[in-house]
Amino acid sequence: QVQLEQSGGGSVQAGGSLTLSCVASGRIGAILTMDWYRAAPGKQRELVARIRRVGSTNYADSVKGRFTISRTNANGKMTVDLQMNNLKPEDTAVYYCAADYTWWGQGTQVTVSS
Repeated sequence: QVQLEQSGGGSVQAGGSLTLSCVASGRIGAILTMDWYRAAPGKQRELVARIRRVGSTNYADSVKGRFTISRTNANGKMTVDLQMNNLKPEDTAVYYCAADYTWWGQGTQVTVSS
């Protein structure tokens, strides 16, 4: 069992930056991938960024060069951050972290105004 707790997000003007954090607890040693997804109104849920146990990463084309996913382990917990720079209005969505496609965070709203 894995528990995910998200923090961060909010509202920002275009060109601004935000950081989302996801703290994983429980059986974190079994996690192979940590993902950030987003869901915008009227659009399909989109995989934004992924970090694997070995440290390799993937990004959606729409966020490459602007978003960075990173991971730290401390005190029996794993924190996965999504640093979002040069935000655009089309980045507006609810962002979710996920572990191995199975456990999900509660979601956090990101709103980017033009």
